Amino acid sequence: MKIRQTARHFASRKALETPVVRSVAKSGLVRLHTKIFLNKADPDRADEREAHLDALFDATVDTYLAALQEGYSEAEAREITHLQANFDFYNHGWTEMMEIPADELEAHYDRYEEFFTRWGITIADPLGEFEPAGGLAAAPSTPERLEDPEHPHAEGGFADDVYVEGPDGELVVGGRDEPDAEDVDVSRAVGVDDESDE
Repeated sequence: MKIRQTARHFASRKALETPVVRSVAKSGLVRLHTKIFLNKADPDRADEREAHLDALFDATVDTYLAALQEGYSEAEAREITHLQANFDFYNHGWTEMMEIPADELEAHYDRYEEFFTRWGITIADPLGEFEPAGGLAAAPSTPERLEDPEHPHAEGGFADDVYVEGPDGELVVGGRDEPDAEDVDVSRAVGVDDESDE
């Protein structure tokens, strides 16, 4: 998968790992991701998906932290969460929201199979053990879109590794070198800083 990685991503990671600002950062990240993906959704369907996406992204933040604790890089941990979201979108037939083509789901799953298996995550069960008690808010599916899926926001051809696009447009396989913790400004994190770019 191709993702972006900026100083703001590292600031958000540090904020999530810092007890004093963790809840603020988590709320900000959930709001940001819900907004981004609602903007990719069919406009006639966006409102009915909002509560589902809020709960989905709240759970994927927990996945992100677990992946970091297991030694995955920031880019890998974030890619894992984006894959979970894409599995969920696929299961609901929300193909217009997907970031990768449906025919690459298995290849992406296989790259993180060890992590996914440990936490009970499958394509059919995107959250596994991270699913909240009571599950996610229900939202209508559009299964007919799976018959001939359109992926206007998907970029194919990046299933063999995590590809990170930096602020300068340079593409780095595996992600950028992570800065030392003391060099990361937590005040720039999503939720802590009011800017809403990703």
